[in-house]
Amino acid sequence: MTTRLILGAMNFGTTVDETTSFALLDRFVERGGEWIDTADCYSFWNSETGYGGQSEALIGRWLAARPGMRERVKIATKLGAEPRVAGRWPTSRTGLSAAAVHDAFEGSLRRLGVDAVDLLWLHMEDRFTPIEETAAALAELTESGRTTRVGASNHPVWRVERARQRALATGARPMDALQHNHTYLRARPHTQVTDHRFGVLSDEHLDYAAENGLELWAYSPLIVGAYDNPAKPIPEVYDHSGTTDRLAVLTAVARELGLQRGQVVLSWLAGGDQPIRPILGGSKLDQLDTALDGVAFELPAELRARLDDAVPADPGPAQAAAAAQA
Repeated sequence: MTTRLILGAMNFGTTVDETTSFALLDRFVERGGEWIDTADCYSFWNSETGYGGQSEALIGRWLAARPGMRERVKIATKLGAEPRVAGRWPTSRTGLSAAAVHDAFEGSLRRLGVDAVDLLWLHMEDRFTPIEETAAALAELTESGRTTRVGASNHPVWRVERARQRALATGARPMDALQHNHTYLRARPHTQVTDHRFGVLSDEHLDYAAENGLELWAYSPLIVGAYDNPAKPIPEVYDHSGTTDRLAVLTAVARELGLQRGQVVLSWLAGGDQPIRPILGGSKLDQLDTALDGVAFELPAELRARLDDAVPADPGPAQAAAAAQA
């Protein structure tokens, strides 16, 4: 059975060594894993050169060492966020001009050692380039068969809509997937959860995806292990009364089921009426196995309802002000 979990390869080849990375990739496939998510900029912040490409290159070496594996997995990569000048990100990055898209994509194919990928993401928006220009470049890639699908990560809805309308008007395949930060907890309004202005999955993203049939992927669904690792506290941006309420329900449900809180979060994300595929970026086999078990678990309807109905789901101004004064 194919798992709904996505294996995030962000740190493969940098902070996660090759032996461990290969073991994680092998275990993922053994347990029904299909989608591997990477990017051309992974992980420039951990590399000696200040540039990315290590993750794609490692996946390429793994595919070369595993004959027949390319037919068993699907590869998703991203472009647009690789630094042009090391040490000057985000002011210096490749962006999403037509030339940049084509150049970056050729580099990704070369590092991965493949002729095509299954999904190509725009990693982050580029306000210096008309989104229609980017959409035209993506159309050339889908029409040539070098990528099957295209999607947007960390983009506002209006730019996704413009790109989709451009594709539809020209007979090209439109974007059909969104990738954003998302988890069970909700951050306080006007706080920065990611490095991207539109990085967090919003109600508008959810509504747009539901109305237009877009697939949803979530990065950092476990808040870097904070749900279950006492050494990793819940980040301050989630410090408000809504988090207290939701954590109480989450903890109770996890205890009732005999699962970890993170496993319940993964099941909640993947098994909802509007499924959201979680991306796991762990570095240990037991983390991967635990996550796969969580995603495979089907939450009973009454427990899912308890999680859904935990209030307040989003802190209002008064609650945010009270939390700030506490």
